[in-house]
Amino acid sequence: MQFALRRPEGPLAEFVEILWYWDGPAQPHEKERLLPNGSMELVINLYEDEVRVWDRRDLNRYSRLDGGVLVGPHSQYFVLDTTQQRKVIGVHFRAGGAFPFVGMPADELHGQHVSLCDLWGGFARDLRERLLAVEDMQRRFDLMERALLRQTRRKLAFHPAVGFAVGEFERAPRTVAGVCTDTGLSARRFIELFRQQVGMTPKQYARVQRFQRVVRRTPFGRAVDWCETALDAGYCDQSHLIHEFHEIAGISPGTWSELRTGHVNHVPLQIPTIQAAGRGGESGHEQLSQTRP
Repeated sequence: MQFALRRPEGPLAEFVEILWYWDGPAQPHEKERLLPNGSMELVINLYEDEVRVWDRRDLNRYSRLDGGVLVGPHSQYFVLDTTQQRKVIGVHFRAGGAFPFVGMPADELHGQHVSLCDLWGGFARDLRERLLAVEDMQRRFDLMERALLRQTRRKLAFHPAVGFAVGEFERAPRTVAGVCTDTGLSARRFIELFRQQVGMTPKQYARVQRFQRVVRRTPFGRAVDWCETALDAGYCDQSHLIHEFHEIAGISPGTWSELRTGHVNHVPLQIPTIQAAGRGGESGHEQLSQTRP
């Protein structure tokens, strides 16, 4: 098993949180819920040249994309196929950090998985081939960093209001109106800029961050006072937390707590035994229409 992380330096540091690499055995479960955190992820499958995107409403259905994908910002969970996560390399962007590299407003990627070939053309396939040609993990990270710099479509800079707002929503419960007032922008301009760079509205992002405060702060393996947890995270009460958890994660907070692993946003998916085998989509570039994050 090999696992490695790199925190980039230089111009990428403000936009990329980590580059990561995993080469290991398949998980004991075939699928898991991936809970949203408001950011985007670039993933290249080095085990096989495809990525399967499952319909979370009908687990008999999936579509196939090329081996490199950009996972857009999500505000609800999606289903991850763990059988493909045997040899993968990826880029975990900071919130809004993928915006300079994709050549389109980030909100067009909300709730989507997009083939990297559709964004970067033949360069995406060349990148995957070069990654396969080298074995050293640090050289692979070097290739990924150079690829991002080469594919920069916009100036590597956040709009100050967007950077400020992301930090405010992550730190503590705050109203969108209050953060907007602090930026000095009109509500319309603030929402427009935020959607273009982060990929969702400020309200959606604040909702995801409130949810993440519960996910990140809930102790592992201990009894949880859900009423206190709800109030600390910024919910009105426990019922508000339960409702939001069902909307975002598709399960109750109690079920999440029982199923959680050391990776709090990865939750093994319990599939009924009567579930039939998956059927592939017609096109390698077919995408599911979804309302997820």
